[in-house]
Amino acid sequence: MKNILFIFFLSINIFSQNDTETIRAIYNNSLTNGKSYQWLDYLSNQIGGRLSGSLNAEKAVYWTKSELEKIGLDKVWLQPVMVPKWVRGTPEFAYIESKPGKTTNVNICALGGSIATPASGLKANIIEVKDFQELEQLGRENIEGKIVFYNRPMEKTLIDTFRSYGGCVNQRYEGAVHASKYGAVGVIVRSMNLLLDDLPHTGSMTYDNVPVQDRIPSAAISTNDAELLSTMLKLDNNIKFYFKQNCKQFKDVLSYNVIGELTGSEYPNEHILVGGHLDSWDLGDGSHDDGAGCVQSMDVIRLLKLSDIKPKRTIRVVLFMNEENGTRGAMKYAQVVAEKKENHIFALESDAGGFSPRGFYFDSDDKNFNQILGWKELFKPYLIHFFERGGSGADVGPLKTSMNVLSGLKPDSQRYFDHHHSASDTFDAINKRELEMGAATITSLIYLIDKYGIVKKPKL
Repeated sequence: MKNILFIFFLSINIFSQNDTETIRAIYNNSLTNGKSYQWLDYLSNQIGGRLSGSLNAEKAVYWTKSELEKIGLDKVWLQPVMVPKWVRGTPEFAYIESKPGKTTNVNICALGGSIATPASGLKANIIEVKDFQELEQLGRENIEGKIVFYNRPMEKTLIDTFRSYGGCVNQRYEGAVHASKYGAVGVIVRSMNLLLDDLPHTGSMTYDNVPVQDRIPSAAISTNDAELLSTMLKLDNNIKFYFKQNCKQFKDVLSYNVIGELTGSEYPNEHILVGGHLDSWDLGDGSHDDGAGCVQSMDVIRLLKLSDIKPKRTIRVVLFMNEENGTRGAMKYAQVVAEKKENHIFALESDAGGFSPRGFYFDSDDKNFNQILGWKELFKPYLIHFFERGGSGADVGPLKTSMNVLSGLKPDSQRYFDHHHSASDTFDAINKRELEMGAATITSLIYLIDKYGIVKKPKL
């Protein structure tokens, strides 16, 4: 009982009136003098989509490095990392053939990492399934020589749309591996999207250990086209599907994580990281995924300075490369941290879009989570109410130890998958105020972590 009372006491007595005023200043500065929106405008509209290994990704590396240098950090550098280079090629094309000469065009895009179809395209009968178990039940005799159509939609009743996405994304990522086991010649996947629209959504896929000669092309079609195709198959299961794509995987190329830091005044060897991923898919300009997280992270140190906050611990901004199709940047960064024995006490990732912030997920032990819960009151005036245990982010995840705390910003997710990995992930889908609120929210949490530190476990 004493321990319970002690934790409760901690949760209501670990901030001061000065914290309230400081956080108010952070929000005021972000909403009146933030740079996140201006930076994202340039990143999205002047550079554009930043697929790993592309020229645009390289441009983004050097531009963000130069912008971080202008902030007045103590150190800015590039961390080399080898990344995959996959190129989409000329636009994909597809149609449904109900009978010879009668076709209906379909909105389609290759999945990232897929091989191309034959030069003349691929046409075959198509079979619809909802999951891998259904494939197994159908068996090779019903699948061989056909195109497998995965049509498991995102669950509409789940309020957390990331849970809905997680419930069906395996058909996109692993679909080709499972279909090829039964002799399928291609894979078509319903886009990961809660809307019924005409936009196909790309995303990464894998061939795992499938031999090169057995790999099959994979693509996504729009949700409207998935509904149409499913209906047509119910009426006639002998219809054919044709698609043509020209994508190609090249050898790995050199790229970089972009890193900047402000050295702590009292505990320089305790690192607090904030970041996002600089790469994006190529269909849009990656404004929400994850240009928003990058510019919010870049603005953290600016906002701390504008609010007259001198960090006690070293604040490090990291813009990771290659989250979308490999997480090579995250693995490289974690490798170097381990080699240098750097002490990352806290790491936060913003990779859920630039919509209104609602709170954070935390990957932490009980003592640190209870300390953080004690700060929740400070965020209520800004309608930040979600403080829950959960995952942090793909790029900061490799930094997890038994001694630190990881976090992920949680914006409102209801519109995120409308744009995610599609041609509509563009700057015009960004709301300036929402983006700036997110930057202020992240900065406020970083301020509190820097001021109070984390609850450290006693050394045995």
